[in-house]
Amino acid sequence: MTGAPLLALEDVHAYYDHSHVVQGVSLHVEPGEIVGLVGRNGAGKTTILKTIMGVVGARQGRVRLGGQDITGLPTHEIARAGLTLVPEDRRIFPGLTVAENLRLGALATAASDDANGLAQVFEYFPRLKERLQHSGAHLSGGEQQMLALARGFLARPRLMLVDELTGGLMPLLVEQLMTILQRMNTSGMTVLLVEQDLGVVLDLARRCYVVDQGRIQFHGTAAELRENRAVQRRYLGVS
Repeated sequence: MTGAPLLALEDVHAYYDHSHVVQGVSLHVEPGEIVGLVGRNGAGKTTILKTIMGVVGARQGRVRLGGQDITGLPTHEIARAGLTLVPEDRRIFPGLTVAENLRLGALATAASDDANGLAQVFEYFPRLKERLQHSGAHLSGGEQQMLALARGFLARPRLMLVDELTGGLMPLLVEQLMTILQRMNTSGMTVLLVEQDLGVVLDLARRCYVVDQGRIQFHGTAAELRENRAVQRRYLGVS
C-alpha cells in the first residue's frame, strides 16, 4: 500500500448521549475500491457513517480523508472535502421535482460540470430522465433510491458512503442498482457500502468489514468472508 488511504478511521469512538455505540473502530478505504461494511441491524454501521460525516461527533480517535484529519469538522466542510452520504432513508425532498433534487446534489459542493454530470446520470438512470418533472413524493421506492444515488454522484465526491443500497426493494431493482454501482465504481467512484444483505456485499465489494456491537469483528477480502462460515453464523446470523 503506497501513500495514505483515501479514508482511514483510527480507533474511533462515538456515543449517543451516554450510549457507547462505536467502540474503537479502525478501517480504511483505498482509491477505486468498493469496501463493504456489514452487520446485523443495530450493530453500529449507520453510526459509523454518520461519524465519518461529522453528523455524530467522534469523542476519541481520528478520521482522515486522503491523509487530512477531518475529525470534528462541520458536516458541510466534510462534504466539500469530497465525501457524500447516500442515507438509508434517502432524504429525497418530496415537494421538489426530480430535476430540482438533482440540482441540489450539484449545488451542495459547487460542482461546475453540471451538464456533463447530468448526462452521466441519465446514462446510469434513464428512468430519472423520464421522471424529471415528477415530484419526489410521487416516485416509487426504487426510483427514490436511484435519485438518492444520482444526487450523491452529482456532488462529484472522492468517496461515496452508501447506507443500505437495497433495503426494501424488489430483487429485480436490487440487481439493477448493483449493476449501476459497479459501473460507477468502474468509472472511478470509490464506495464504502453499508448493507445487511451479505450477498450484495460479497458480490460488490473487494474487501469487507464485519461490525458487531460497535466493534470490527472481521476484516478480509470478500472471498475470505464468503468462505468463513463461523463469522457469518456468529455475527451475521447466517445459518
